[in-house]
Amino acid sequence: MTLKENVTEYQPKLIKKIMLTLSWILALFVSGAEVREINLPGCSHAEPQIWYRAISDEEFVLQCALPDRDATHIYNNSLLKQHKVKWFWHQKDKEPLKAIKESSNPALQGNALWFKPVRDSASGVYICMIWEKIPCLKIVLEVQTKKAAKCSGYDTNVLYLLAGSGNSITCPGTKCYSHIQKPDVKWYKDGHQIKHRKSRQSRKLKRNEIYLNPTYGKDAGIYVCDYTLYDNTTKWTMRTAVTVEVIAKTTIHPPNFLYPNGVVILEAELGKPLELECRVQFGFERVSSMRVTWKRNNKENINEKLNQETSVCPKGLRGHTLLHVAKLKEVTERDLRSNFTCFAENSVGNATAVIQLKRKQRVFLLYILCSAISTLFAFLLCAAFVYQHWIEIVLMYRSYLVHNETTGDGKEFDAFVSYAKLDSSESDSTLISEEKFALELLPDMLENKYGYKLCILERDVLPGGAYTDEVVTAIKQSRRAIIILSPAYVSGPSIFELQAAVNCALEDKKIKLVLIKFQAFQEPETLPPVVKKALRILPVITWKSSISAAPNKKFWKYMRYHMPVKTTKMLGNCSLKGFFQRLFSLLYR
Repeated sequence: MTLKENVTEYQPKLIKKIMLTLSWILALFVSGAEVREINLPGCSHAEPQIWYRAISDEEFVLQCALPDRDATHIYNNSLLKQHKVKWFWHQKDKEPLKAIKESSNPALQGNALWFKPVRDSASGVYICMIWEKIPCLKIVLEVQTKKAAKCSGYDTNVLYLLAGSGNSITCPGTKCYSHIQKPDVKWYKDGHQIKHRKSRQSRKLKRNEIYLNPTYGKDAGIYVCDYTLYDNTTKWTMRTAVTVEVIAKTTIHPPNFLYPNGVVILEAELGKPLELECRVQFGFERVSSMRVTWKRNNKENINEKLNQETSVCPKGLRGHTLLHVAKLKEVTERDLRSNFTCFAENSVGNATAVIQLKRKQRVFLLYILCSAISTLFAFLLCAAFVYQHWIEIVLMYRSYLVHNETTGDGKEFDAFVSYAKLDSSESDSTLISEEKFALELLPDMLENKYGYKLCILERDVLPGGAYTDEVVTAIKQSRRAIIILSPAYVSGPSIFELQAAVNCALEDKKIKLVLIKFQAFQEPETLPPVVKKALRILPVITWKSSISAAPNKKFWKYMRYHMPVKTTKMLGNCSLKGFFQRLFSLLYR
């Protein structure tokens, strides 16, 4: 029994929802075009809920919204609302409904219909539907002429208010129906109701007027005013609209050129398209008489029309800026010889600016890029070559271009050679090899091949004097001290010669030590501190018996690098030409 009652109770709601859905589907079907006979289920017997009166040939807005005394806005211009609202109308009850299609008048904007302007023929009954919100709303609109509405002194529906001064906006509709007492006017600006706010003390509402003191740029907009009329038993809403524009004082200055300023020379490339821009600032003018145009050689040639376009920046109280562009399809020789004059004028005066074209030298980006890459590659190649052959380059430079540093220094030998002396009790083959290196191989290369003079104690110093004195004297007479290091050297009596060489080098800056690591060794703890320090900080050349013996090996190049700079007998043609010949020989090695 309970289930049956619930079903019976639910049926009317379900039927009503089905009918509403069918009405909406039918409305969608017929909304794109006018149809002679349209039947909207659920709407045919509905009574009108809102009655509006309008003055013909004036702007008017009709919104699809249920009557609400506390509504704070009268329309919503969002596109989302527009897609949900469907409008129909007929002039008389017996006439068939017509779907209002998208057109210029009336225009569909959001949930409202805008009449710009409203005509006498627009009187009738309007039906609007909003999906899932308003199934059917009937609105009666009656359009009357100013004479029929008994209008006297009807104010214009467009007002120009001077910014910064006091102004008032009067509801135009209050000048009509003068025989009827009218209540206070309800004002809306851009769809939102205007109320007194403490934050805006400069705006006040008094009966049918709005007072602005001072007037700001933000006061511009569309103002709609409503008041109520009673005609017999019908409650009418009298609605009129006024468009307010906030203006500034009319300019007293001619146009001002932002670009070009005076005469500007612009580079152009022959055969390429080019745009000539002219930006001009105009002051405010209520009735604008501005004009901007390009001229060739300050003449307007009827036979030649430059392709010109103008765009206007948003207009403000300080006026606006015009961007005028002349487009050249391709730059010619005639263009390069011409002066292009931008001419601008307004009601106050005129001004001109000139652009002259100058031939642009062709610069190929690819050429620049290739040059940069080639230069970088050459630089890296040279850096790698110098890094690989720096020792040879230095030796050649010293051989050909550096002055002989041994001239006039008063020294007899180029280098003193110090090595571990062979003792009769020792028969180590390595020690013999070391002595052979010092007495045979080293003199053969440095003396015979490169022309240096060595001091070998056993060979070049006559016996008979004190050993220590002879060593010190020989070192002082030499420009270098070549020390051949080995385990036998650092742990034997020959270490004295290294110590003496260090002391002599500290006294005489011309003496430099050249250390040859002939064989790996460990430093004894008994070494003098000055010797330990020398072993740590002085450059060391390593001898590798298996590969260093050949004359063209790096070992001998490093030896020559550390030897004094002097003119040797092996230098043939000591000229710049010879230097470059040897340098290029390194490239093809």
